[in-house]
Amino acid sequence: MDAANGIERTVLLVDDERDALDAYTQALRRERYRVDTAARPEEALALVRAGAYDAAVVDFKMPGMNGIELLRAMRAIDADISVVMVTGYATIETAVAAMKEGASDYLAKPFTPEELRLGVRKAIQRHELLRENRELRERLGARPAARPIVGAGAAMSEVRRLIARVAETDSTVLISGETGTGKELVAREIHAQSRRAAQPFITVDCAAIPAELLESEFFGHERGAFTGAVRRRKGSFELADGGTLFLDEIGNMSLELQARLLRALQEREIQPVGGERKIPVDVRIVAATNRNLKEAVRAGSFREDFYYRLNVIPLAVPPLRERTDDVPALVQHFLAKHAGRLNRRIERVDDEALAILAAYTWPGNVRELESAIERAMTLADGPELGAGAFVHLAEESRPAAAAARRSDAAGMPTLEQIETDYILEVLQATRWNRREASRILGISTVTLWRRIGARAPDDCKEQRPFRSETPS
Repeated sequence: MDAANGIERTVLLVDDERDALDAYTQALRRERYRVDTAARPEEALALVRAGAYDAAVVDFKMPGMNGIELLRAMRAIDADISVVMVTGYATIETAVAAMKEGASDYLAKPFTPEELRLGVRKAIQRHELLRENRELRERLGARPAARPIVGAGAAMSEVRRLIARVAETDSTVLISGETGTGKELVAREIHAQSRRAAQPFITVDCAAIPAELLESEFFGHERGAFTGAVRRRKGSFELADGGTLFLDEIGNMSLELQARLLRALQEREIQPVGGERKIPVDVRIVAATNRNLKEAVRAGSFREDFYYRLNVIPLAVPPLRERTDDVPALVQHFLAKHAGRLNRRIERVDDEALAILAAYTWPGNVRELESAIERAMTLADGPELGAGAFVHLAEESRPAAAAARRSDAAGMPTLEQIETDYILEVLQATRWNRREASRILGISTVTLWRRIGARAPDDCKEQRPFRSETPS
């Protein structure tokens, strides 16, 4: 019960240990909260789908789905849900991962009943703030603040040009790209520049929601449609009516649901689970995938007719390794983004550090770069980031650099090997002065770093390409 206004607050407890559920329930009912419990993640998701909760307490280690995965799935159903993560296996990495996924608090077992009650109170306060902010935006008809698409290189300039073109229409867009390239940012920008900008932008993460729950997520359900459906719930199509429905990781959808979704797109109407009437909807579909859907069609795991219905306008987001000219701008963006939260003001990233970042292949793309910058800021001793902050990335770049220097099958050196050997000779002649070597070679220090990798080859180990950040 909220003492200030007499409103009963509802809390969901999720733990596979019955004794823990009983203890949590007893502690929270003393605060006069209404408590629901779930011993399995699937049961918890069904409860979240059937009703709104002011807060949830989720155990990290459970069979079938850990707490981070459950948190992600719960937020895909209810973006405002406020979750307290609890675990007996506390690590800094687990806490950081939970907070990044949107947890409001993190409790390490064992904790006192008062610590639990405090965590739940904070979670409910956060839930109230999110709800009030959303209602205020709706009343004002304001657009949600868009996160910027950073990068002025040729690749991202082309992406921006396509966004501006497709935003003028209502055509379905299929965004493709590797994980972490920013596909959702592109989808939000398409919506923001469209005539639907003042209407809802609804996201469904098809990879985060169990397959058996996706139908209810899309089309909603009527009261009594299944166990736990205590009230009617609108699906994503109804919520997005007049606006944009973003289907993230569309390649993870079952063939049966693909058929139902195709029918809804063609007929522009939906039928809630357990309902008899059909509801007309007006939504613009933007889908995204990190899979090759053409190959999925050939393999029989993706419907061909559904693929062509989605792929009206294809838009590919390039991986970061193909647009490393955007790395400096992205670095500055992330430095500014995390400065306040981390209480770190980084005034400069030196050329050697930028060269390492530009030379790295970034398998996790922009998302991995952001994590690397956040880590470096957290561990920084002063207002500057040097090469030492990214030495782990430099080490990982070595195998790729060594492979590029290998001879071809005939035993003759490749042109790239000859060039690399010459670059190394110039570096040795200049006593590893990268700026002087770059001037002699007529190339930038970033290009030089890409060609030689993070360090000298094994036969030149005694001459380091950069000075140690710490005294020997």
